[in-house]
Amino acid sequence: EGLTMRANSSATQREEMCDGCRSLPASHPGFVSIDDETGIRFLSHQHPRQSQLFSVVRQACVRSLSCEVCPGREGPIFFGDEQHGFVFSHTFFIKDSLARGFQRWYSIVLVAMDRIYLINSWPFLLRHLKLTIQSLQSTALKVFDSEQGVCPQRAVRMNSAFSPAVFPHQRSGNAARSLTSLTQHPNLWASLHSSFSWLLKACGSRLTEKLLEGAPTEDTLVLIEKQTEEQEEEINCWDGADGGTSPSERHQSESELGHDFLGDDAKLDELPGPKFTSLRHLRQVLGAVEFRQLAWHVLMGNQVIWRGADPSLIQSAFIVLKSLLPVGCVRSVPYSAQYEEAYKCNFLGLSPDVPIPAHVSSSEFSVLVDLSSDRSGQNSAADHDDAASSYQFRHQQRQYAAHRQAGPTLLNKLEVALSNENLSVDVVSHCLLCLKEEWMNKVKVLFKFSKVDGRGREDTQKVLALLGATGPGEEDNVRLLKFWMTGLSKTYKSHLMTAVRGGERSPSQ
Repeated sequence: EGLTMRANSSATQREEMCDGCRSLPASHPGFVSIDDETGIRFLSHQHPRQSQLFSVVRQACVRSLSCEVCPGREGPIFFGDEQHGFVFSHTFFIKDSLARGFQRWYSIVLVAMDRIYLINSWPFLLRHLKLTIQSLQSTALKVFDSEQGVCPQRAVRMNSAFSPAVFPHQRSGNAARSLTSLTQHPNLWASLHSSFSWLLKACGSRLTEKLLEGAPTEDTLVLIEKQTEEQEEEINCWDGADGGTSPSERHQSESELGHDFLGDDAKLDELPGPKFTSLRHLRQVLGAVEFRQLAWHVLMGNQVIWRGADPSLIQSAFIVLKSLLPVGCVRSVPYSAQYEEAYKCNFLGLSPDVPIPAHVSSSEFSVLVDLSSDRSGQNSAADHDDAASSYQFRHQQRQYAAHRQAGPTLLNKLEVALSNENLSVDVVSHCLLCLKEEWMNKVKVLFKFSKVDGRGREDTQKVLALLGATGPGEEDNVRLLKFWMTGLSKTYKSHLMTAVRGGERSPSQ
């Protein structure tokens, strides 16, 4: 630590640094860039001005070029701890005609105390640092080729006499060259400063913080898990791009099936043409009876199929109907040229000429909505209500049983809110959110009793009575609870299983 402090403060030692260890001359003040939006200053210099930061960066640099390297040595790696910070390092080589092996190893390191932030930024950092590294390597390769054309070093070394006496003189005479000399780029450090400043700003601007009051909801946990899985898949695609399906082809195949829930949920305002704007709007267009039947199928987990020539209108209907379900229960294919089975999606949009299989059309576990254009009313396309009303909606399903009118309880309460014109759309949305949270809490209790504890039917029936799921509409309420169990987050299920195993071990201990 004392040597580190002296290396950072002694002007004499800084002046004695070789060209390979120095970036800016001792008299150079460094580079400063100021972000006008945030007021953040990006400073580039030979050493950090803070002694503690100097020690952390120095340790990261040494480890990145010695022990912390990926297989094959060239490539990205992540290491670190809470005390010394976490490091994203990308090691690479630069061609040097005077170096041993005709190349020198370099690394670009990013140090942060926030491990989660650095891991989440891995794909972004890797993509842009590769561009910087490729630019440095290509520039240095041109210099290397030109120097080898003038004086081939391999022939010189093969013909030179070797003895223990002259070896130290050869090593001392072959001092490390600066990166500026290897690339013949006079403004290299200014260019790197601009590149790194933009990288830090853009990397920070990608992520936003949200204030969460209380424990996170199940929808929030599921979304976080989906984002984590996508980032891990992207990292695996980069690591395994040399064999198998390429990342672009893999992403394309997944997007065609519409399994990416986050990408599928485009904002309603961004959809062109006629569209449904809310559940109340959808209820007004379809009618109260047809809307209830459609919402019942959604809540029960049946496959909802919309077939028509307007993908935007179908997608807007799906976005509105998805709000009835937890995020984990949604599997959507927005628009397809072929039928997809119910186990792949419970929301399916089809082009008008796609046939429906006979076993699906005759099943009580699916509902089909056919869209046909009716322009006789000469409605204005600028009015979304009139534009959506200019379509004819025809339901195809098996007989809707009369006893279904009794439940489920959630749908009954939602219809009361939708039919009350004194309540705004925002108030109805908050009402639906509260209803979903209420029933997700019931789902958690039922999951704990039936799946984790393995209680019998009698105990489960008592729990259902306590949850208020019995009485009129009991069959639909139980069916809803069982379907919504599939939307529980892996985090919650893992937490329950861990708690149960810990409770089983504690008596014996």
